[in-house]
Amino acid sequence: MAFIGVALSIFIIYRIYVWLQSSPRSFMKDQIPFNKVIIPHPSIDILEDEGYEVVGGKLKIPLSFNVNGAQMYSRLFIDYVATKEEGSLYLVILSRPRKPLDFTGSGLRDTLLPYLLIYPECSGVLYVNVATASIHVIKLGKDDGESN
Repeated sequence: MAFIGVALSIFIIYRIYVWLQSSPRSFMKDQIPFNKVIIPHPSIDILEDEGYEVVGGKLKIPLSFNVNGAQMYSRLFIDYVATKEEGSLYLVILSRPRKPLDFTGSGLRDTLLPYLLIYPECSGVLYVNVATASIHVIKLGKDDGESN
C-alpha cells in the first residue's frame, strides 16, 4: 500500500512539473534557441575580426497579445547568436538603413529591452553596423536612482 502511495505521489509531482514546463510563461525561462543555419553575411566577418564566434542564425520570436478579447500577433527578429568567451551568449542585431537605432536611453530601451527581457541569461546585445564596420556591445544595467 505504501509503495502505491509513493508511486502515485511521484507520478503527480512529475505531471505537475510537465504541466508547468508547457505553460505559456515557460518560454521566458528557456535557454536562447539556436538556428543551426547560418546565412553568410559581411557582418559575420566583422564579428569574427573582433573575436566573436557566430553560433546561431536568424531567429523569429513569435509574440501574441490579447487586447480586449482580440488576439494580436507580432514577431521579434534576432539576426545571429554569437559568443566570445565560454558561457557568454550575445544576441546580434544588424543595423537597418530604414530603422536606425537611436543611441539614447529611451531609444535603447524601446528597441532592445524586449530582447533582454525575453532572454535575461544572454550577456547582452551586439548591434552591428555593417556600413561603418562597427560593433556596439549593449548590456542591461540597473540605475540605482543616484544618477542625474
